[in-house]
Amino acid sequence: MKIMNRRSFLTKATLGAGAALVLSQIPKQVFAGAAAAKMPIGFQTFPIRDILAKDFAGTLKMMAAQGYQLTEMCSPKGYAQIGYGPLVNIKTSDMRSIINDAGLSCPSCHFGFGEFDDNNIDDRIEFAQGLGLTQMICSTFWLPKTATINDYYAAADKLNKAAEKIKKAGMQAGFHNHEFEFATLDGQLIYDALMQRFDSDLVKMQFQTEVINLGYKAADYFKKYPGRFISSHLSDWTADKKQVPVGQGIIDWKAFFAAAKTGGVQNFFIEMDLDNLKDSATYIHQLQA
Repeated sequence: MKIMNRRSFLTKATLGAGAALVLSQIPKQVFAGAAAAKMPIGFQTFPIRDILAKDFAGTLKMMAAQGYQLTEMCSPKGYAQIGYGPLVNIKTSDMRSIINDAGLSCPSCHFGFGEFDDNNIDDRIEFAQGLGLTQMICSTFWLPKTATINDYYAAADKLNKAAEKIKKAGMQAGFHNHEFEFATLDGQLIYDALMQRFDSDLVKMQFQTEVINLGYKAADYFKKYPGRFISSHLSDWTADKKQVPVGQGIIDWKAFFAAAKTGGVQNFFIEMDLDNLKDSATYIHQLQA
């Protein structure tokens, strides 16, 4: 699977000794919109999958101690070959208990596109319900580079179909973007084409702020497509595309959180290397104080 490439460009960044001072000087009013939302802080497990697989309970407790309240899993069955294999044999009920015992909730999970097909969707819904999910997120389509816009339309139609079952089961289907949805194909930006094809009620979007590296801002899309989003992946970057903790890069987080409400965002998950997770949580707790 090509999922191994999804984070291949990530780089580790180490904060200097003055980071704590910077965090302590953040003006609360700058993030008034975020504070008003009082959204719990979540993290996506993919960047820390190696340690998660070795010590599932211990890693979750470590993240809770860093200030996180939510986690977003990746389907162990769908991601078995890329780091989640050791978790496949954990009973779903036990996995849910371990997450909860760590002091976390898990409202959302990533699934491979193949898990949404007719042969797998019923089993995946059963897993999602057992884990206590409210959101099932397709982690993009992973179409080949030779795909046409019609191939994207066909994939979107398949997800719409699966999303009907997901809705009937009491959950929300979603779609997660990567950088390649912000490419032009057949004269259209793939992301905008998908927004037109997805059923706006059945499939909500999970926006990845990483596309700031291509010049696209989450806030702009939240305002362009109000109510079309369910969640967002947060990461921050320097002008030369180095990953840094949230609040230390070029993203305008005041604009992000203000527009997130317009977009319909219900929760967010920080998705970064382990080195950046603690300081990102501290930053967001600071703005919500």
